[in-house]
Amino acid sequence: MNETPYPLHTALSLAASGMPVLPLRRGKVPFGNCTACADNACGGRPNMKTPGPCRCPAPCHAWAAATTQPAVIVSAEWAAAWRQAVCVAYHPGGAGLTAVDLDDADAIDWARTALPATRTVPTTRGEHWVYRGAMASRNAVRPGVDIKSTMAYARWLGPGTGALAALPDAVRALAVKEPSPAPRASQTLPAPLRGGQGECPHRTAAFLERGVAMAEQRITEAPSAVHATVYRTFLAVLSTHGRCGCLTGTHVTRLFTAAQTKGESLRHCTEAWTNARNRLGL
Repeated sequence: MNETPYPLHTALSLAASGMPVLPLRRGKVPFGNCTACADNACGGRPNMKTPGPCRCPAPCHAWAAATTQPAVIVSAEWAAAWRQAVCVAYHPGGAGLTAVDLDDADAIDWARTALPATRTVPTTRGEHWVYRGAMASRNAVRPGVDIKSTMAYARWLGPGTGALAALPDAVRALAVKEPSPAPRASQTLPAPLRGGQGECPHRTAAFLERGVAMAEQRITEAPSAVHATVYRTFLAVLSTHGRCGCLTGTHVTRLFTAAQTKGESLRHCTEAWTNARNRLGL
């Protein structure tokens, strides 16, 4: 259940069926970026919405590295990753799918009453309910429930059972709801915007965009100590841009989304942001 016996063979089989795949290392996380792609210096993959396409042939950029191309999967640049891989992940959104990750028995009981039946895949602690159709990914949409689709990856744990159902409005609605009122208010975080000039005075708007993109990447690639990584990253962003007025709610939401995709709750994101602001006296 936790590891794939022959990850490369599994990946090739999935890719042949149109499923974008990538290797996962110990800890069931993507491989870190190579030296050329460190801190997103390459500009990122085209589908990561960062400036310029990445030409690196290695499995960098987490979910954005997922591919259906056999030549890429068996390439020399991917070989080292497959030798260390413990399992295979896929990009649900890239395959036109959405996986509702139900983390425990309570979440499964909720799904059985709230969502239409669909293909079900057992996981280590719960189940993935897989629907036909892609949408925005989001973690912690309710206790024990995450949504994995676009800009996310999910572990391949087998084909599951049951027929694929169309993505229902009930699942789409989860992505636009906040788990609770308090975190929603904190996510707007207007404090860094007060008294600023409305643009980054350090260089250009591209400097801010690059800084936020690098922060997102740093969080996404954290192999461990996610809480500490999120706090340090928030602190770094605020120390550079927290007083100049260039940060907007959109930028903050991007950072929170990266942290939540990594498994952080909104409460932990809010606490990390508040602690970073307090440390800097913002």
